Amino acid sequence: MQAKPVNNFMSLDNTRLKKPMKGQKKKRGRIAAVAPKLMEAHASRDRVIKNCIAQTSAVVKHLREEREKNLDDLTLLKQLRKEQTKLKWMQSELNVEEVVNDRSWKVFNERCRIHFKPPKNE
Repeated sequence: MQAKPVNNFMSLDNTRLKKPMKGQKKKRGRIAAVAPKLMEAHASRDRVIKNCIAQTSAVVKHLREEREKNLDDLTLLKQLRKEQTKLKWMQSELNVEEVVNDRSWKVFNERCRIHFKPPKNE
């Protein structure tokens, strides 16, 4: 299961403000609307990746137990290696998601720090 990538910066580019000016409450509102979308997108991807890691970990644990019972089964060994590789890939995907999250908030804060301060639960 793959979550959609975060693509809220196009809307951020369209509402970018260099300094506060009169009559721009509408644009500030649009900037303020990007923060919750960004938080929800990151939280959603994080939940999906962690769910996949948990499921794959359970499969790996089961295959290890089966492997201990039957050391001669090569197909079981291949399947175990395949699931372990998948688990490592998902764990690295979680690390990538953390980097994407940090960079997204960095860009958001650079472009919008004058107009909007998101909550501290980034």
